[in-house]
Amino acid sequence: MDSAALEEVLPTAPMRLLALPGVYRPQHDTGLMARALRREALTPESEVLEIGTGTGALAILASRSGARVTAVDISRRAVLSARLNARLARERIKVRRRDFTVDTEGRAFDLVISNPPYVPCRTVPPARHGAARAWDAGHDGRAFIDQLCEAAPTMLRPTGALLLVHSALCGTDETLNRLTKAGMRATVADRAFVPLGPVLRSRRDWLRRAGILGDEQHEELVVIRADHA
Repeated sequence: MDSAALEEVLPTAPMRLLALPGVYRPQHDTGLMARALRREALTPESEVLEIGTGTGALAILASRSGARVTAVDISRRAVLSARLNARLARERIKVRRRDFTVDTEGRAFDLVISNPPYVPCRTVPPARHGAARAWDAGHDGRAFIDQLCEAAPTMLRPTGALLLVHSALCGTDETLNRLTKAGMRATVADRAFVPLGPVLRSRRDWLRRAGILGDEQHEELVVIRADHA
């Protein structure tokens, strides 16, 4: 990630994020989520949960806004990377190794944020080991998005909100509809068009044969915001 992009994610920190091999590094989707996160009115009383923290970039940003942050990831290397980055940033963040079907142990949060795996892939179920599990999400890219949509109401306090970022290739309307059926009020909070990344480019032929991707050279990223209806 170049210095300008890092500044977009962590504008107040002249720090370099550490990432062990196989850990997802901040990219365009991280920056888009960071922009949405800064619009949230977080206070020292706010409790934030990040699902799939990777390097911990967004968790650090939420902590710098004053919130109390818990970050989870299924990858041991991601958990270690996030803990190291939080320490370097001098932010107190609870980082735990948990699955995406996270058990919040009866706790509810003011804000849940997630940049989950969302790239369509040939393998079903998606890979559970190696770097690819940071982005592979089944044939339609919704293996984890759908789980989050279903679980969101139980993870949030009555005035809480969910921020979820993913590619429009996965179906923006499908996410909005699933959250609505779960009793949430969901809208597109932000969007951006970015060049196709290396993963999408590497499987472009398959994506075209599957009818997921056309001739476009860019993809649309969206941030969905949902709260209790």
